[in-house]
Amino acid sequence: MEPAAVLGDDGATRCWWGDAPADYRAYHDGEWGMPIVDDDLLFERLVLEGFQSGLSWLTILRRRPGFRAAFHQFDIAEVAAMTPGDVERLLGDPSIIRHRGKVESTINNARRALDLAAEAGSLAGYFWSYEPAGAGRGALQATSPESTAMARDLKRRGFTFVGPTTAYAFMQATGIVNDHLRECWAYARVEAVRTTLARPSRP
Repeated sequence: MEPAAVLGDDGATRCWWGDAPADYRAYHDGEWGMPIVDDDLLFERLVLEGFQSGLSWLTILRRRPGFRAAFHQFDIAEVAAMTPGDVERLLGDPSIIRHRGKVESTINNARRALDLAAEAGSLAGYFWSYEPAGAGRGALQATSPESTAMARDLKRRGFTFVGPTTAYAFMQATGIVNDHLRECWAYARVEAVRTTLARPSRP
């Protein structure tokens, strides 16, 4: 059975996961599913979804200020220029998740992202090219054919910590799909933005 929408104490109906605690409500109401076409913001979401693997999203949300400080506000070029010395420094930083593989992956993926943006015109053009056709939502699934194809292609390009599940969560978070429950107040808002959105093109 599909999880139900819930009625919050403020009178708003939300996706079952997005009502509480307050961190989730703020993220659900203000960010999740809203279309993103800025390359640095897309990179941030990709990195954070990778760090979330094996952890709760709440853990990532509460450390996001630390991640932003540690990784130069996710400026792709600045992250790509980080060194092994930066890795060692960050492994001592309690404001982030101190996982060597994921820290090193972030720097590697920034370098691969620069290459990809040069080829595709922008990261946005690349990622949005995986937007599925049709209006169906897939909140009960962990992957999709599009996320599987995206993950496979990113791996081919040298990206790490981006499997099909991470890729699908990234697509949900960035509005490439609208997976708010239809009963959720945010569904119509996100869909309205998606309807008028000028999709970034890929050459």
